[in-house]
Formats: sequence, structure tokens, C-alpha cells
Amino acid sequence: MTGVDPAAERRPRVDEPDPADIINESLRALRDERRDKPGLKLRLFGSPAFYRLWLAQVITSFGDWLGFLAIVFLADRIGAGSGGASVGFVMAARIAPGFFFAAGAGVLIDRMDRKQVMVVTTLARAVVVASLPFVDTIIGLVFASLVLEVCTLFFSPAKEASVPNLVPADHLTTANSLSIAAAYGTFPLAAMVFALLAKVAVWLGSFTPLEVLRVSQESVAFYVEVVCFVVAALMLLRLPISREHLARRDPDETVDLGSVFREIKEGWQFIFLNPVVRSVNVGLATGLIGGGMLVPLGPVFSRTVLDAGAAGFSSFITALGLGVCIGVIFVSVLQRRIPKDKVFSGALVIAGVVLIVAVSLSELLLAAFFIMLMGICAGTVYVLGFTLLHENVHDELRGRTFSGLYTLVRMCVLLAFAVGPLLSGALDGLSASLIDKRLAFGGVELAVPGVRLTLWLAGAIMIAAGIFATLSLRAHRLVTPVPAAEG
Repeated sequence: MTGVDPAAERRPRVDEPDPADIINESLRALRDERRDKPGLKLRLFGSPAFYRLWLAQVITSFGDWLGFLAIVFLADRIGAGSGGASVGFVMAARIAPGFFFAAGAGVLIDRMDRKQVMVVTTLARAVVVASLPFVDTIIGLVFASLVLEVCTLFFSPAKEASVPNLVPADHLTTANSLSIAAAYGTFPLAAMVFALLAKVAVWLGSFTPLEVLRVSQESVAFYVEVVCFVVAALMLLRLPISREHLARRDPDETVDLGSVFREIKEGWQFIFLNPVVRSVNVGLATGLIGGGMLVPLGPVFSRTVLDAGAAGFSSFITALGLGVCIGVIFVSVLQRRIPKDKVFSGALVIAGVVLIVAVSLSELLLAAFFIMLMGICAGTVYVLGFTLLHENVHDELRGRTFSGLYTLVRMCVLLAFAVGPLLSGALDGLSASLIDKRLAFGGVELAVPGVRLTLWLAGAIMIAAGIFATLSLRAHRLVTPVPAAEG
């Protein structure tokens, strides 16, 4: 009888894996997977370069809003009895340069190093803002505002033209959502800080050596803004922004007035002949004529129709801002599952419809709810509009394209602000003379003052802009050949 060695029974078979090796291998694979998986920052921002650009935008936007509030307060204080007119005059100086310099700025941006453009214009703004505490006249504020706006006309298109070179193509929607958050999400923080700076100014004013700095709430805000611009410029200086648009140009090409006008014409032809770019530009800008009327007419509607006063208008603005945030998040989450062009035009139509519904109601909460829905559509339209431009415009034309967009946007916003109140007054008189400002539907009576009629028209303009975008984009899809299936 052959005995069995007990030790041999305890030894593992050669072809049998050791459990300890299995555990160690699993742990190594898990560590490798965690090491290879991109971090949250990379998944959210797409690239470290765009993350730095976004941080610079957050800092400059915060400084811009802080400076904007300080300039408004300073203009009101300098203007004394005519504070309102002084503020309007200074604010007009922030809009006017876009009509005269935006097209030329776009040509130059396409001919220059975009990183240098952003750095130089940011530092130039810092120098101008540093001089504002020593300005004592409205003319001085107007001149400073003009220079600041010209710098912005170069900075913003250069930044937008650089974004597609810093993030993957499938990340553009998220990048634009983050840019909106940086541009407008910093306003509440800036307003809060500006209020706190009143106490900081009182404390700093107790130091006699600081009297030379003319310490006040506005001047401290300006100094903080200067620091923001300098820090942002240093961050922008380290960005690896592509110069490929320059490499495609003839190095011996000279810049003269004729070539500038020729390239301006080329840029505007591209804007109006390319179906996607035309739809986005006209849709965004024209939609702003309708949506923009809500700002000057909102207080009047809240007071005369809803009998809610300033609190009602505040509810509208809060609802609108909340809606924009929801729209931006919605688009970012679903960006890979939605047809961008169809959702862009559809959201524009829906925005007009819900605006008409909102101003047809006489209950504040219901009206605010529909205003929030309009904000959701507006956030969606804004993000997808910029994404469509980034995806459909060649690098060498982006400066001119975004400058053209900013020109149209400024023109339409100014038109909405200026024409809205005038149209409301004219329609109010017409409604009073024809129907005594009342309409009856099956026993239900509805007040139709001029402000309600004007906001109905604003909604109709947005619907028309959306229909135009839908038809233009549909025509583009019909003439664009579908790629043949592989295999």
C-alpha cells in the first residue's frame, strides 16, 4: 500500500493560481485604472489649458462686474443732480465702440497672436482702471469707458476664437456652459463684495498716508479690479494657444486699409452666406430684441399689470437667472444626445411662446414660472449658438465671426432698450383709443395696456427668429451630403 505524503497535499498544484497573486494582481489593476482615469478637473474642463483660461475669465469677469458697479456709483455721485443722465451717458460709451470698431478688431485678431491680444488688452484695462479713482468728471468717465470697451472688443473674440483649440470637439458645449457661468455667475459675488468694500473703505480711510489714493468705496473696488486684471494677465501668459491661423498667412503680406476692408467684407459674407453661422447670428441677435425688451419694460409690467411693484420685477429677474442656470446645466449634461441645430432653433421658438404666455397672465407666481421657462430656453440657445459657431467656423475666420456676432448683439440690445419703452408708450395710446385697453374673450376680460402689447410683440419676434433659424438650418441639412457608410 503506497502512502500519501501529507505535505504534498498541502502544496498547491503547479497549474493552480495562488490566491495571494490573484488579489495582488487585482489591486495593481485597480491602481492602474485609477491612475489612467482622468481626474474630475480634466473630465469637466476638457484640458488643463482651458481650465487656466476659464480661471482667468472668472477673475476678469469678477473684476469687470466690480468695476461696472463702481463706475455706475461714481457716475451717479459725480453727476450730482443729473445722476440718471450721467449714468446713461457713461453706459452708452460702453456700447458705442462696438458699432465702429468691432469689424476692424475682428480682422486684426485673425492677423495677430491671440494670446498676446488677450494679455495686452487685459493689462491695458488694468492701467485704465487704475486711473479711475482720480477721475472727477463725466467726460473722463466716458473716455475711460470707451477705452475699456475697445479693449473688450479685442479680448472677447480672441478668447472665443481660442476655445476650440484648447478643448476636444466633443467638449465644446461644456466649455461654453462654463464660460457663461464665469461671465455671469460672478455678478452676485461682485455685488456682495462691492457692498462690503464700503466698510473696508472706511477702515482704510483712517490711515493718513493712504489719502493720496483717494480712498472710497468706488476707488477700493477699482484697485481690486486692477489686481484681478494683473493676475489674469499672468495666467493668460502661460496658455499654450495655437498660432496656426498665422501660419496659413503669407508672411510678406502687408496690412493696409484696402486689405482690412477686404477682409471685413470677406468675414461678413461668410457670416451671412454660411447657413449655420447665419442662423446662429441672426437667431441670437434677433432673439435678443425680444428678450431684451423684458429688462426696460419688466418694472412697468410688474407695477401696472401685476400690481407687484419692484418686488415683482425682482421675482422676474430671479426666475430668469434661475432658468438660464438650469438651461446651461441641461445642455451640458445632454450635449452628446441632442441635435444641436434643431434644439437651438426649437428653444428659440419656445422662448417666444412662453414669454407671450407669461405676460398674458395676471398672477405673479405663474408669470414668474413661465419667465423661468424662458430662461431655460435662453440658456440653451446661448450655449448651443456659441458651440455651433465653434464647430462650423475655420480658425482663420473666428475672430471676424465672433466680432460680427458681438456687433449684432450690441445693436439689437440697444435697439430693444431704446425702442421698447417708446413702442410701449405708442401702443398704450393706440390701445386706449381703439379698445379702451380691454379685450373680452367669452366673458373673460383681459387688460391690454401698451406694455403687454409690446411684450407680446417681443415674443413674436423671438418666434420669428426661431422659425428663420429652423428653415435656414433645414436647408443646410438638405444640401449637405451624408457621408457614405463604411464597409
